[in-house]
Parts: sequence; C-alpha cells; structure tokens
Amino acid sequence: MKLVVQVKLLPSPVQASALEATLRACNRAATHASTIAFGTGIKDRNGLHKEVYADLRTNFGLSAQPAVRAIKKVVDAYTALKAKLRAGSLGSPNSKRYGKAVSTPITFRPEAAQPFDDRCLSWQYDARTVSIWTVSGRMKGLHFACSPDQLKTLMAHRKGESDLVQRGGKWYLIATCDMPDPQTYEPSDWIGVDRGIVNLATTSDGTNYQGRRLGRYRRWQARKRAELQAKQTRSATRRLSYRTQKERRHAAQMNHRISKEIVSVAQRTGRGIAVEELGGIRERVRLRRDQRGTLSSWPFHQLGQYLIYKARRAGVPFLEVDAAYTSQRCPCCGHTERANRSHRDHFRCRRCGLAGPADVVAGVNVRDRARSAWVFITMPVPPPS
Repeated sequence: MKLVVQVKLLPSPVQASALEATLRACNRAATHASTIAFGTGIKDRNGLHKEVYADLRTNFGLSAQPAVRAIKKVVDAYTALKAKLRAGSLGSPNSKRYGKAVSTPITFRPEAAQPFDDRCLSWQYDARTVSIWTVSGRMKGLHFACSPDQLKTLMAHRKGESDLVQRGGKWYLIATCDMPDPQTYEPSDWIGVDRGIVNLATTSDGTNYQGRRLGRYRRWQARKRAELQAKQTRSATRRLSYRTQKERRHAAQMNHRISKEIVSVAQRTGRGIAVEELGGIRERVRLRRDQRGTLSSWPFHQLGQYLIYKARRAGVPFLEVDAAYTSQRCPCCGHTERANRSHRDHFRCRRCGLAGPADVVAGVNVRDRARSAWVFITMPVPPPS
C-alpha cells in the first residue's frame, strides 16, 4: 500500500527565497508546456517532450530533470482531466463547467506543488537534511523536521517522487512510501459502522461519535465567511481562504480520531469493519434548500477513506455493504417499514416491538449484512462438473 509522509522544511530566508523562485519557475514552465499541448493536441509524454523540452531549458532556466518533471506534471494533469470528463465529474457535455474545462488550457498556480525525483532530490536521514535542485543551484544541508515514526517510515519505505509544497509561508516535502500490505486475519465477527450527519459514526457496539461540535463549529465558520464575503476586500479574501483551510483541517482531525479508534477496537477484538456503501448519495437524495449546505459539507467520504487505509495498514478486514433500508429494517424479525423509524433518533419495530437508538440499529444491520457477505466471499468455489 502507498502512504505519504509530510515533513516540514526549515529553510533560512535565503533558502526560502531560492525555493520560492524554483517553484515559480517550474510552474511557469508547466503552464507554457500546457498551452503548447492544448494548442497542438500533443498530450502524450514523448510527443510533448520533443515539442517543449528545449524551450523549457533555454527560456525558463530549468535543468534536464526538472524540465522532465514539469512535462510529466502537464501530461498527468490532462490525463486526470480526461478521466473526470469521462466520469461525468464536470457535468454533461452541454454544461458550462464542462465547456470551460475543454475550451481552455490547464494553468498552474505560481505556488502549485512540484514533484522531484531522486535525481534532483536526495535525503540524508541521519542528519535530517535534504539536498534539492533550485534555480540558484544545488541546495545542500536543508534541514527538515518530522516525528521518529515518520523518519523510520521514510528510511524503510520511501520510494518514487516527493512533492515540494508551500502552504501559509511554510515549506513541506510530501514523500511517497510504498509499504507492504500486512496479512489480513480471519475476523471473528464484524463491527458495523453507520455514518450520519448528526452522529458522524455509530458502531454496532453502541459507541456514538457525535457531530454536534463539528456542526456548531461549521455554522460559526459559515457566519464568519458571510461577514467576510460582504466586505469584498483583498484582505477579506485572504482570510476566507485561511478559514476554509482551517475548517478542512478541523474536520480531517476529527475523522482521523474516529477512524483510528474504530480500527484500534477492531484489531484488539479480532473483528472486521463494515460500513455502508454511500457512493452517489448526493445525487440520489433530494433536500430542502436549507439542508443542502449541510449535506455538501458532510465529510462521510473522507471518514470512509481513513477507515479503509487505517484498516489495511493494521491488517483489519474491511467491507462495504448495501445501504438500502439499514435504518428501517428490524435486525430481530427483519420487518422493514418506514414507520419503524418515526423519529430520527428512535427506532421501534411495528411487528415485534424491538426498540432502541436508530443509529445503533442501523449499525447492527450493517454488521449482519457484513456477516452474510463475508460467508459468500469466503465460500469455496465448487469444482466444475
């Protein structure tokens, strides 16, 4: 499995100026290459290399390997755009968003991340320094900071490119680590996880991770954003960007904490983790206007992704099951009716009288479906007759 490790660079003012100039030069070169690719229709790596390589080296001050990385970044960007168009992520071909995407070349922000491979970036783990190419020459002895666990992971598993990133005036290197998948054990049972808006996650064990604090925080942030948007000044725009990033980090930290705890419980008890398949829920569900912002900012997908990679890293089995009627089905008698859940928080079966917290009941249904699905998955295939 692939993981990324982010380390913080500690450059001097002179080194920071050289890094900023390097990032801007690489992104200017990438934007130029993208314009050529869009105008000529040449978007494969070899063809674009022949078209723009000499120009990037002569007019943008890039050496050989950074020019190659800039070309690959452009090719990857157009490949990603093509995949988005094919998947319908940018709307239908008649939509305004789709038309804008296909009618203009891709541009790169001056501070956009730039990939570096082992030819233009080397790591000295014992000294906690890196040597990196810049437009001012090779910069050696650039210190970085990370935790002991991150350093151990870098030393053992770092492989491939590392991205140079600038955020909020600070510098980071994001390294890719290729780690072997641990052996997944045979689960003794399953933990069903029901994801929601009021309660971010509720397990079949009855553990509830409430989303009230996150909801209050986001409503407060929304009011502050509205106040800043009304000012319509450049400083207000900068503050809006800062608040957006802060809110995103806050939600990510909560999802990390929840997923880490669920995976830890599953690993300790020898069970697997099962969640509902919620792909496409935003397209399927019709909401009132005042509810749309809440659903759009619901971080359920991120929580699912965190559960997947943490479970894989710990060797915990993971399953996604059908989400249909998990909140309306009685896990005792199987009776499914909308009236079973007359209130958001309470469940009461109209047939057998089973009652309890609605989200816990949904988690139990997810667990029961995972049991059935796992039996089917692990069932031996009969030999052909």
